[in-house]
Amino acid sequence: MRSNQVKVGFERSTQRSLLKATGLSDADLAKPLIGVVNSFNEINPGHVHLRDLAQEVKLGVSSAGGTPLEFPAIALCDGIAMGHTGMRYPLASRELIADSIEAMTEGHQLDALVMITNCDKITPGMLIAAARLNIPSILIAGGVMEPGVFRGKKTDGSRLFETSGMVATGAMTEDDVKEYEEEASPGCGACSLMGTANSMNCMAEALGMTLPYNAVLPAYLAKRKALARATGRQIMYLLNNDIKPRDIMTRQAFLNAVAVDMAIGGSSNTVLHLVAIAKEAGVELNLGDFENISKKIPKLCALSPGGEHRLDDMYRAGGLQVVIKEVAKNKEVVDLNVLTVTGKTMAENVKDTVNKDPEVIRPFETPYYPEGGIAILYGNLCPDGAVIKQSACDPSMYKFSGRARVFDMEEDSVAAILNNEIKEGDFVVIRYEGPKGGPGMREMLTPTSALVGAGLGLKVALVTDGRFSGATRGACIGHVSPEAQEGGNIALIEEGDIIDLDVVNRQLNIRVSDEELAKRRAAWKAPEPKVKSGYLSRYAKTVQSASNGAVVG
Repeated sequence: MRSNQVKVGFERSTQRSLLKATGLSDADLAKPLIGVVNSFNEINPGHVHLRDLAQEVKLGVSSAGGTPLEFPAIALCDGIAMGHTGMRYPLASRELIADSIEAMTEGHQLDALVMITNCDKITPGMLIAAARLNIPSILIAGGVMEPGVFRGKKTDGSRLFETSGMVATGAMTEDDVKEYEEEASPGCGACSLMGTANSMNCMAEALGMTLPYNAVLPAYLAKRKALARATGRQIMYLLNNDIKPRDIMTRQAFLNAVAVDMAIGGSSNTVLHLVAIAKEAGVELNLGDFENISKKIPKLCALSPGGEHRLDDMYRAGGLQVVIKEVAKNKEVVDLNVLTVTGKTMAENVKDTVNKDPEVIRPFETPYYPEGGIAILYGNLCPDGAVIKQSACDPSMYKFSGRARVFDMEEDSVAAILNNEIKEGDFVVIRYEGPKGGPGMREMLTPTSALVGAGLGLKVALVTDGRFSGATRGACIGHVSPEAQEGGNIALIEEGDIIDLDVVNRQLNIRVSDEELAKRRAAWKAPEPKVKSGYLSRYAKTVQSASNGAVVG
């Protein structure tokens, strides 16, 4: 056992004494020490209930012969951080989460890890840590929030962002908004749409790093507690059989996960996170893999924001295991003979799965759309790539040309939208919001939602070197690489330039000659960093391009 380094031998008496000071006995120390990483806090609704799950995990660990030792991980709520300078921190927090888990685990030589997660950056941060440490590890999510109901229709808190545009145009009153906010988010759990939180929980399950049915089992069901206890027991199986994350997170497992991502219409942020996790696991995964698989795996689900179904509908249809079984019909891309934390292959896990609602999860042969939910764009505006969630974009906007309206920060674009300065035919450009320029690559749900709320969702497109919430819908292109701060061509766009979007042919271009771009580049100077001290300043100096997963180092 790794933990013998801190608990065995006469020279380790000080370490044993300190461990006993926490309440452990010699009998406890004779067992494997299992880290239980709990991302509980009292700010984030996706995590406010995780104390209960941690207790179940620890019961499971103890019942299977381990000694559970709980420690915390931070968990920002993207929704609360949205629309202000606080949004610079969530993506950057992914690295803090991974680094802190590494530090606690290596500093105390823990034998294995159970990681309790739920929201946007926490799940990928934990998966990065698992890949880096490569000791037996398993994840359990906090589960999905119950949908809100506003005036007879299912909804969620992310849709409230659209009300700012509706109030600005007179489509809603402030009293309407107050009523809406009381109903939109009824309790604990990850917001009830296929945003980044639930997308990444789906990716964890598709990679084989969770027990089956983890991704979409609602937070409010007792089955979630039973799953947590089973997860605690299962980590002891992984430890006893020396099954490690890199045994599970192989290149084929990542390709399977990307296929699932395309089928469910997952968040565009999955591109950032899967690439980053793969790098830590020593696996090659790039934007080309996403584009290749997008052409071969159809969209099988119409989940909000790209449809009217919710995650509770998906759960009742049979969960993600049904989707995994369906995408496996494409044997060119998907191979389910890969190991999972069950100790069985993914094929064995899904063998007996039944689709209980073929309208919520369409069969592979009758999809909602013949391509996947995410498309990778290239062109002179994004030589290294850009990302669009095509499943959340109306097909009428797949080809769009518009006049550039250029903003060097998110807040200026929002003010222009709410002041009715953005008109039909405009192409909003928000730049210097990338990993380095933001810094932190802020999500742009506030401006995209304001456009939809103002009735411009089918009349205006938006492009940014920042990124989007999984709740974003519309003709919204993010992750433009290279970013403006590094001199990417998005920095050279001028007011009134024509931008051409062609999702079908995967193109994003500005109608400016190479000669004119060279002239503008010669006159361009990188602006001063927006943040000059603290964590974000250090992050900006080391973070890489979005096309490389915005990894640091």
